[in-house]
Amino acid sequence: MKLTSKGRYAVMALVDLARFDSINPVSLRDISLRQGISLDYLEQIFSKLKKDQIVKSIRGTQGGYVLSKKPNEIKLTNIFHAVDEKVKTVQCKKDSKKGCNGKATKCVTHNLWDELENHINSFFEKKSLEDLLKSSTENRI
Repeated sequence: MKLTSKGRYAVMALVDLARFDSINPVSLRDISLRQGISLDYLEQIFSKLKKDQIVKSIRGTQGGYVLSKKPNEIKLTNIFHAVDEKVKTVQCKKDSKKGCNGKATKCVTHNLWDELENHINSFFEKKSLEDLLKSSTENRI
């Protein structure tokens, strides 16, 4: 299983945004500098996040981005979905009779990986931006 940089960076950027957007809209340039993420890549990510109504853009000299919802209402699964990130532990489709190896039957460990995928997705469904904000604040003390 692999989580791509797009999913990880989207979460990092949104935690950064959630930290600062109560004061003013946050520029992608500021997030880029603080998090070490390419500005071009952030623009691509935020375009998808805006389309999925996770963030709103504010125009003007003091413009930038703000969250569209409260941090506790934004689950990690919402973020991953917005940036087309899929957490999969097997290559085959869930309903397929064929296995990942192209054979007529699924491999002997298929159910193990399928169960792991369910646990991971359940974990991400329970975690919100607020949870990450709290844990990053606690780590700084």
